[in-house]
Parts: sequence; C-alpha cells; structure tokens
Amino acid sequence: MKDLWVINSIADPRPTLETYKYQMPGDKEAPIDHLLLFDAASKTSREIPTGVFKDQDVNVWSDPGKMSNRDDDIRPMIWLGTEDKFYFSRTSRDLKHIDVGFVDVKTATAKTLIEERLNTYVEIRRLGLVNGGKELIQWSEDDGWGHFYLYDENGKLKNQITTGPWHCEDILGIDEKARVLYFSANGKEANEDPYYLHAYRVNFDGTGLKLLNAGDFDHNASMDDNKKYLVNNFSRVNTIPKSVLFAADGRKIMDLEMADLSSLFAAGYKFPQPFKAKADDGITDIYGVMYKPFDFDSTKKYPIVEYVYPGPQTEAVNKAFSRGMDRTDRLAQLGMVVITLGNRGGHPSRSKWYHNYGYGNLRDYGLADKKAVAEQLADRHPFLDINKVGIHGHSGGGFMSTAAMLVYPDFFKVAVSSAGNHDNSIYNRWWSEKHHGVKEIINEKGDTSFVYNIEKNPELAKNLKGRLMLSHGEIDNNVHPANTMRVVNALIKANKRFELMYLPTQRHGFGDMTEYFFWKMSDYFSRHLMGDLTERPVDEEEMNREIEQSGNKKR
Repeated sequence: MKDLWVINSIADPRPTLETYKYQMPGDKEAPIDHLLLFDAASKTSREIPTGVFKDQDVNVWSDPGKMSNRDDDIRPMIWLGTEDKFYFSRTSRDLKHIDVGFVDVKTATAKTLIEERLNTYVEIRRLGLVNGGKELIQWSEDDGWGHFYLYDENGKLKNQITTGPWHCEDILGIDEKARVLYFSANGKEANEDPYYLHAYRVNFDGTGLKLLNAGDFDHNASMDDNKKYLVNNFSRVNTIPKSVLFAADGRKIMDLEMADLSSLFAAGYKFPQPFKAKADDGITDIYGVMYKPFDFDSTKKYPIVEYVYPGPQTEAVNKAFSRGMDRTDRLAQLGMVVITLGNRGGHPSRSKWYHNYGYGNLRDYGLADKKAVAEQLADRHPFLDINKVGIHGHSGGGFMSTAAMLVYPDFFKVAVSSAGNHDNSIYNRWWSEKHHGVKEIINEKGDTSFVYNIEKNPELAKNLKGRLMLSHGEIDNNVHPANTMRVVNALIKANKRFELMYLPTQRHGFGDMTEYFFWKMSDYFSRHLMGDLTERPVDEEEMNREIEQSGNKKR
C-alpha cells in the first residue's frame, strides 16, 4: 500500500509529519490477507491456502460469546467453530462475490461451503452454528431481502427459514434442542416505522414464526444463554424508555424499569416529532424526525435545517429515545426547525433495492429525496419557511450537504459541511469501491486491474450561489483534509465566496473541539437563515467535559 501524510502544525517545538498506509479507490497496490495457523506448543506456523480472488479480503469470524460474560473485564477472542475447525469468509475486491467456508485445523486446509453472488455488493453476517457446525444458519439477501437460510454441514441448502418483504437483522439465540431460532427483524409489522426492531422466534423449518415483543416502538432485545428469557428495552424518539422481561415464548413476566425524565421535562424539554413523507419518486416512503424550538409558536415562520448523512451504512435518524441527537435538539432552540430524514440508498435495513439505489451514483443519489421531503413538509406545515432551507452534515454528510448546495443551488441556501469526503477518488478504497462500484479488467496477458470513476463535488463548484462553510480536522487520517482542500481550490478558481474553518490537532471526529465547532455552525445558520448576528458564547462546561473525555487538560 502507498503512504499518505498529515501534518500537525501545533506540535512542539516543530510541526510534525505523520505517515500512514492508505489505499485509495483504483490503486494497484493492495493489502494482502494471509491466514496462518500457529501452534503455541511447538512454536510453529502453517499458512492456510485461501486465495481465490485478486486483492481478496479474508475474515475469520469470532465466537459471539456468552451473555453471562458480557461485563467481564477480559473477554478473549475465540474463533467461531470448534477445536477442529473454524469458519471464515472470503470477499472479492469488487464485493460482488463472497465465499463462506471453514478451515480444518489438523490439515490446515480450507473448504468453501456457501457462495454468495450479486451484481452489486454482497452483504454478509456471522454464521449461526447448530451443534458445533452440523448445521449452519446463514443470513443472505439472495431474494432481495435479508433473511435466514438453513444449510447442512457441507454447505447444502436445506430450506429458507424466514421469507417475505421484511428485513432480518441479527441472531439473538439458537435453541438447538427445540430447533428454534430467535432473531431481531424490522419492517414486518403493519402501520409501524419499518426501521423499528422487534424480536421473533421461528422453527428451523420456517414454521411457527412468532412476534415476541409487540408494540409500536423500536425494541432492543437480548437473550440469556439458556434461551429462556428476553430483556426488552424499547422507546420511540417521543416516548419514555422502558425495560421489560419476557419469557422466550413472548409471555410478559415483569416490568423492569422506566427512565426518569422528570428533570429533563422540568427544564423545558419537549419530544421531537416523527414523520413520514414520500421520496422524489412519489412512491417510496421516507421516514424522519422533526425537532422544534421548545417555545415553538405555530403562528411564526421557521427556517428549515436538514441534518443529513447519505448512508449507505445508516441514515442518522434516531428511532429510539437517546441523547444521540442532542446537538440537533440544541440547534433547533436557536429558532429553527431541524429535520433528520432518510433517502433511497441510505440504509441496509430495508430491501436490497432500497439499499443499493445509489450504486454507481454515489454523489447525487440521495439529494432529490432531501429536497422533495422538505417541500412536502412545508406544504403540510405553514410554520415552515421553504425559502429558507439550510443543510449540514459530517463526513458523508459533509460531502452530501456541499453537493446539495451545488446540485440544487436555488433551493438550499446555507450549508455547513464538516470533514466531508468531497472527492471519493481519494477516500478509502473499501467504502468507495463497495458503494459506488469498481470495474475489474483483465488484459490479454491475464493481468488484473481495477478502474474507478466517480463524480466529485469540486466539479460543481461553479454552481455555488448560497452560503457555504467548510470545516476539517487538520490531522484527519480517515477522510483526508485534501478532500476539503480540493473543494476550496475549485471554489477559489470559480471566484466563489465561502468560509473555511480548519481545526488543528483534530482527527475525523473533531474531539475536544466539537463543541466549539457546534457554536460556529450555530452562528452561521443564525446569521444567514435568520439574520441574527448575535455572537453566542461557547458552552465552557460542555467543552471541558469533552476535553476530560479526550484526556487533555481543562481550559
């Protein structure tokens, strides 16, 4: 792999250069995975032949462990399998091919059991073992939805366990004696947000499917090692979290706990509002959350600010009550309505079609939905000012918010884009090649190369009309600062005005400067969406909390 560099300008006494390995899309140089088996007693090792695909990735699955050991200080990593064999996956560079297999420890040989093939990228989960591998439970999107399949120990399909237009998520437990699978899934229950998780049980042959924790909430269930009980934590963004104990057959045994939010309500807190709208196609349902000022007045007009993340790993939309969007709530208190929302191509927990909508169009695929949903909400709610729409996001959201300003310059008026991967030709190979696609080319000599082409934000710099603030951590070794600098260069050449904030000593997440950045962003939206020129003081208490968590000294 080739080297990449970042410079720490604040290092004392001289700025320092940090060098690290980083593979970009289309790079010929690639890391090579080797699988070696070590014998501690004889101090010897053997390499296990696994090579099938050029530039392949090899992953050895770890055993999920016991729930009773969850809080142990030391949890050793143990391979998934037995003393005689362990299970692994092998993925092609274009991620369209994944093999599932096992390694025979005695012979140090690998055997392929299951082959997954798709024309986009294949997703895979850890195998579920029945009786040490006499049978295998495999998660697959073979029929367009995430479901479980039962195989024999030699990789022969016995039957599909779950089926239908809904998504299975994780294995919660396997009762080998009763031949029952416990699992989490979403999208099956009618008249609910399809992202809300529930727990289910089903027989290995696909019969006896049963919902275990009914209720129009997002449920987080965990099962004990003996497969007798489920602890179920549940809420929505607009309900108080509760915890309940269920028996494995779905019978409620007792209430465990309900969160005490009295202090929060006494301080003036009000729940946000979930909503549903249509994507730009007028057919696909899009789900989001609206955050209003706590002193909301329906007779007033409020600017709209979208907090975005395009996915495809997640849509950054809360489903359960948590502090995960605390700064979204806080931004709304300045006099704006802040919305978080999904988009086609944004999340893996719906259909394969929904998840792969942006394949081959990684810059623009989610933008039309962001615009369409804002327009629908403004039609629905007179208090929303559709002529004052802002947008912000971090990382992929930084990329998306800038793209929104350049693709729809007459609609989005203000953007704050932080740590954006604006040029995915220099972002990391795995994410970019997986979600956009890479072409494998074999020449007449039999040599293989990978070609990657993608649309980039700098190409649209001439379109900027509104107010744009860019920000990046100086030593970001995930999304390299060059991503933002390339946008800066293009904007200058296009003679466009913008603002730039560089955060010294900060990686991708902005660390102990996150709170400072939040207030700079807040001021920017207040000034350009509301005409409020107030310079607000930074929350010193919150900044010191972040500094303590990072191990630095207080200011």
